[in-house]
Amino acid sequence: MSALALSVVLSLVSAVAYAAGAIVQERVAVSSPDAEQYAPLRRASWWAAVALNGLGGLLHVVALAYGPLSLVQPLGALTIVFALPMAALFVGRRAGATAWRGAIMATVGLAGLLSLVGASDAQSLSTPQRITVAVVTAGAVVALMAAGRAAHRHPAVRSVLLATASGIAFGMSSVFTKTVAVDWTGGVSAADVPSLAVIGVLATAGILLSQASYRGAGLAAPLATLTVVNPVVAAAVGITMFGETFRYGSTGTLLALGCGVVAAGGLILLTTERLQAARAEGADAGADADASAVETSEGGLEKAAVTAEPEPEPVVLRKGALVPAADVLVAAAAGETVHGDDTPDAPDGDAPVFFHGSLYGGAYIPMPVVDRHRVRIKS
Repeated sequence: MSALALSVVLSLVSAVAYAAGAIVQERVAVSSPDAEQYAPLRRASWWAAVALNGLGGLLHVVALAYGPLSLVQPLGALTIVFALPMAALFVGRRAGATAWRGAIMATVGLAGLLSLVGASDAQSLSTPQRITVAVVTAGAVVALMAAGRAAHRHPAVRSVLLATASGIAFGMSSVFTKTVAVDWTGGVSAADVPSLAVIGVLATAGILLSQASYRGAGLAAPLATLTVVNPVVAAAVGITMFGETFRYGSTGTLLALGCGVVAAGGLILLTTERLQAARAEGADAGADADASAVETSEGGLEKAAVTAEPEPEPVVLRKGALVPAADVLVAAAAGETVHGDDTPDAPDGDAPVFFHGSLYGGAYIPMPVVDRHRVRIKS
């Protein structure tokens, strides 16, 4: 197998490893609590995702050793294309037509952009350049993290911001990796230790930010953002600091701008598809909540109707005992004389009884009415 063919195979396997790691990260993000959105260290599946990303990075570096940058970097953009069918096959997460169009546009635009980057002699960064790049990168990553935190009510926007920060971290990690690799062609030096530390910090930040970007935003939009931003940032630094240029002069520059527009359009489609899916999920959740409320209300009414206690039968105090008021009324209607217990002036208790209605289901209380024709004799 030729070196070029080996480079292509390694690049394809690297893209598959990156896609698998992204799928596992997204699944971990869905099932992890908010406190573990960046680093769910207790989850074995997250460590598996880290291992897959490490394998992808290692294969990518080896592919660069056997093939040109203009070939290896565009093949790395196939990560998003591999991830969508793999997610549908293994975890049942199907992407819509809009997501597929966005993924294809982003991949084609990115591949065209990177294929136009011309080759140049290997160069390294000076110490002031390394410090400047590290400080600017740290500022950009922190600013995007703060913006993502402020946009916590909009999961899609938050995801894109964090994925952009992750892409910048990974891209600048590649820049420092290339710098150290160029330095090591002349021998290993202790001066490269700070650069190695920066590589470790940026790679770790990229993994943590990519993990957080998958939370509540699905797979397609954050992965596409990361896939586009990472090599674009690396290519921009390569053009500005490593002396790389676009091929074919002014024509190549215009083509590169067009490819950038295509990649940005694909990213917008992916984000739009996620926003539409989020609105649909919110509408379904609202409809389910309303239906549950109606069902609960109806069930409550039925329960109230079943469990409602019957109103107590009115009673009357008569001859020291409570008797049903209906019996007293029947006796009065038959011409009998009814008496109450609170008429001391009538030894036979011949005072008529006046009934008051019950208060809130209480007993009927008979109140005596004194006959105005009776003459009261006082001794």
